[in-house]
Amino acid sequence: MEYELLDWPPDGPKLRLDYERFSYAGKFVMTNTGKAVAREGESDGEDEDGEIVAAVAFNEDRTDADTLWLRYVTVARDRRGEGVGPDLCRLVRNRALERGYDRLRIAVNNPFAYEALYRCGFAYTGETTGIAELVLEYPRPDPIDEVEAPDRHAAERYRTGLEEFRERDLSAEEEAFLESHRGSEPPAVDET
Repeated sequence: MEYELLDWPPDGPKLRLDYERFSYAGKFVMTNTGKAVAREGESDGEDEDGEIVAAVAFNEDRTDADTLWLRYVTVARDRRGEGVGPDLCRLVRNRALERGYDRLRIAVNNPFAYEALYRCGFAYTGETTGIAELVLEYPRPDPIDEVEAPDRHAAERYRTGLEEFRERDLSAEEEAFLESHRGSEPPAVDET
């Protein structure tokens, strides 16, 4: 698998992803967002749908130049669950930190994305967007009340986010996932 950051905003390239293979495919034709991709095998320099297996679009926060938002993360339907999305998000995270961003944020709309981003070191902020997405942040937010018992508070924050999803209309897979994670600790973070 090859991971590549294609460009930073506002000069991001257009990606024409197959809407039958990728969620949010239409969001990747915008040029005002930076893009990163995961490709199967060696790249020949072309952005053909057949070789891209995951993509991330990102841009700077409109009110905070030190914050980068991951806007859309998509993985080909037949490649989900392999860890490609989190690996791609780690690439963007690491490059953003190298570029000088202090914080990264993302809003997620399902428990699978929530778990995957937790594995990348993001954590639930307690905030939601206007369309009921949960906002996660890297580095993990550390409220003052977590100084005395950081592990306990981190676990409570993780479980609080999962509880937010339980109140929604879920697929059978999402319900099973949430049930299997009832009372669990946050997943281990892979910082690589």
